[in-house]
Amino acid sequence: MTMQESAAAPKTLDMVIVGAGFAGLYMLHKARAMGLSACVIEAADGVGGTWYWNRYPGARVDVESHEYSYSFSPELEQDWEWSERYAAQPELLRYLNHVADRFDLRRDVRFETRVTEATYDENAHRWTVKTDRGDAVSARFCVMATGCLSAPKKIDVPGAETFKGEVYTTGDWPRQHPDFSGKRVGIIGTGSSSVQTITEIAPEVGHLTVFQRTPNFSIPAHNGPARADVKRDWLANREANRRAEREHPIGISAAIVTDKMTLETPEQERRRMYEERWAKGGFAIGGVFMDFLVTKEANDTFVDFIAEKIRDVVKDPATAELLTPRTYPAGSKRICVDTGYFEVFNRSNVKLVDIAKAPVTVTPKGVKTGGVEHELDVLIFGLGFDAMTGALGKINIRGRGGEALKNKWDGGPRTYLGLMVSGFPNMFLVTGPGSPSVLSNMVVSIEQHIDWISACIASMGERQQDTIEATQAAEDAWVAHVNEVADMTLYPQANSWYIGANVAGKPRVFMPYVAGVGVYRQKCDEVAANGYEGFALSGLGR
Repeated sequence: MTMQESAAAPKTLDMVIVGAGFAGLYMLHKARAMGLSACVIEAADGVGGTWYWNRYPGARVDVESHEYSYSFSPELEQDWEWSERYAAQPELLRYLNHVADRFDLRRDVRFETRVTEATYDENAHRWTVKTDRGDAVSARFCVMATGCLSAPKKIDVPGAETFKGEVYTTGDWPRQHPDFSGKRVGIIGTGSSSVQTITEIAPEVGHLTVFQRTPNFSIPAHNGPARADVKRDWLANREANRRAEREHPIGISAAIVTDKMTLETPEQERRRMYEERWAKGGFAIGGVFMDFLVTKEANDTFVDFIAEKIRDVVKDPATAELLTPRTYPAGSKRICVDTGYFEVFNRSNVKLVDIAKAPVTVTPKGVKTGGVEHELDVLIFGLGFDAMTGALGKINIRGRGGEALKNKWDGGPRTYLGLMVSGFPNMFLVTGPGSPSVLSNMVVSIEQHIDWISACIASMGERQQDTIEATQAAEDAWVAHVNEVADMTLYPQANSWYIGANVAGKPRVFMPYVAGVGVYRQKCDEVAANGYEGFALSGLGR
């Protein structure tokens, strides 16, 4: 029996789930526990989602491994052994494959199948989901577990198609890592994927040219082998630790948030606190002061601290200055977590080229900028993702009256709670726009969304209701609230992928919910407790 045959499912189901990453696998597990017939449709030939596709050199999670894991099964948590403090992509993929095997999930996953259409039938109150294989599934509920960073941005660099050497993109890396030894390699982009790639390949290549338009803030991970005492402590206090995650602004219990204000803290004490968090590594530094992302004066002290750290590491002053972000507040773009990024620029075989004022053009021989042509054997594009909405935009999704989601979102994504869209009944989004999603530990946010969706569907069953839909009024109010909260912070001051600024023609709308995981969870719970306030429900029980 082939994998595809074993994954076959009835054409009529209770639920169809799109995507087999962290979200899709957990949603399938929950659906089964509720007695629902369900299947997952996945474009790849295996599970993993983001961690299946993002296999570029150095790909690694930026949340400590034991926190970036499922919490729904104490036995799973007890049995799995992480090898590193911050797990690399191969280990994360092994973990998700282990989960799929442990809970026997593969038999309900249709691999190597891409969803092309999803259409709501108002008379039948069902979704018809079509695939590139020419088949269709009819389901009462449609759950879009498509991921926030799963649609790589298209290469839009002039002349890209003319290059005669090897070409790679960080978002679609080959399974077999290419041999770069002795080769002249260039990489365009310095976002998180590129930072990790640059760090990993620099010792291997003959020469590396990094083309940077905008420098990024980056914090050392201080990665290393997973410590047995950390696991023991985590498991001994498991319930308290998981509760702390769920109540934390970004869903990471290790990133302890203080109630201190930056400028009210004496300079010497402030410096000590920054140094302490820097030594811990990762996102711990983000919680050092509560006004870090609220006032520019507070943020500037952090920017100055980072600039000093970069100067301490990078030997060439001119290079250090180019690597220091000056044009946007720290944290208003996603901060990178690195394993020796700035140290790379001390290597004799690495060169940083500033393209902020001299845009690049790809030529048959390499990359040209500022009148200089850099000849290359290999060109890597690390251009990032069409974040949060890109994967959904590739599917022809039509709700009531045949309205296309693309049209409804023409001016930017609109949701209620990041969970549902008015006019699209029984279609749930996992970590969609309008929820904390990418501003949080994604696994914590994924579990919260799927637990809420599952409880909602169970409640509908008890009340004999067959449809649920966000009201237009609730959606409008939530979109206004999301924007109001964002405008109280420094986030909108950066041209980041949080607002779609990295994709030409994409509406500039701040997409994540910045009030935090704990606040958001409370709001979702209140909505449910109030009879799913802001949703229209219909059926025998209504």
